[in-house]
Amino acid sequence: MKRFRLAALLAAAAVALLPGTARADAGYPDPRPITGQEIIHDPTVSHLKSGQYVAYSTGGIIGARLSDDGTQWDDAGNAFAEPPSWWYEYNDTGDPWAPDLSYRAGRYWLYYAVSSWGTNHSAIGVATSPSGLPGTWTDQGKVFTSETSDTWNAIDPALIQADGKLWMAFGSYWTGIRMVELDPKTGKAVTGTTVHHLATRPDAPYAVEGPYVVKHGRYYYLFASYDACCSGVNSTYKIKVGRSTSVTGPYVDSTGTALLEGGGDLLLEGHGRYVGTGGQSVFQDKGGDWLAYHYYDAEDDGTPKLGLNKLSWQKNGWPVVR
Repeated sequence: MKRFRLAALLAAAAVALLPGTARADAGYPDPRPITGQEIIHDPTVSHLKSGQYVAYSTGGIIGARLSDDGTQWDDAGNAFAEPPSWWYEYNDTGDPWAPDLSYRAGRYWLYYAVSSWGTNHSAIGVATSPSGLPGTWTDQGKVFTSETSDTWNAIDPALIQADGKLWMAFGSYWTGIRMVELDPKTGKAVTGTTVHHLATRPDAPYAVEGPYVVKHGRYYYLFASYDACCSGVNSTYKIKVGRSTSVTGPYVDSTGTALLEGGGDLLLEGHGRYVGTGGQSVFQDKGGDWLAYHYYDAEDDGTPKLGLNKLSWQKNGWPVVR
C-alpha cells in the first residue's frame, strides 16, 4: 500500500511541475453552456458597443450570430448580401473563410480569407462597418495575397496593434504562421512589407494554422490551431500557445522551444464529446479574456459548434482555459 501511495505522490508532483498549459485530458473544462444557434466554424466574437454580442464565422457569406447575453445565440444571416465580385478570382463559390473582427479608428473592421482547398492561390480581404452588425459592411478589397510561387498562404487573418503599428498574423500549412505590417489608414499591407515567420512544424505538411495574437503583461501570446480540422469526429485540431516580448517573435513555449522549431504549449484539445477544438480567437468581455473556438460534437454526428471558455492568466504568465 505504501508503494502505491508513494507512486501516487510522485505522479502528483510530476504533474505539478508540468508547464501551466499542459493538462491531463480529465482536466480540460467543457465549454460554457449556450443555447440557440450553436452551429459555427472558425468563430470571431465581439461585444459590440451597442451592447449585443456578435459572432462571425466560416459558412455562407460570412455567417453571423447575435446574442443579447452571450448565452442565447440567434442566426442573423450573413455579413454580406452578395459576395464581392473579386472573390471569384480565388474560388468558384465566392465563400470566404475564417473572419477576424476588430474595432479601430471609430469603426469595425472585418478581415477574411478567400481561397480553395489545397492551394495557396489565396487572398485576405477587409470590410468596414459603423456598427459591426450583419448587413452593414462595405467591402474594401484585397489586403494581402499569395500565389503558388510563395512559401506561405494568405488565409486565416488576425489583427493586433503593437508598438504604434498595426500587424496581421496569418497562415496555414504552407510553412505555417506569418505576419505582415498593415497601413492603419487603409487596413491593407504596407508596400514592400517584410513577411515575418512566427511558427511552423518540422515536417510536411507543417500542420499549424489559424493564428491569433494577444498582448498580456510584457508578452505577446500566439495562439494557433495544430493538426487537422474539418473532418467531423475524425478531426484532430488542438490549440497551442507560445509567447514573445516582440510581436514579430521569436515565439517560444514554456520549455523555451521555439515555435519555429515545432514548439508550443498545449492549451486545449478534444475531450469527451468536444472533438477537434480549434479555429480560435480571443475577445474581451467585462474586463476578462475569453477563448472562442469551434469543436465537433461527437454526440451530434460531428456537427461544428461554438465553444466559449474563460481565459485566465497564471502567475507565471501563461494562459489556461476555465
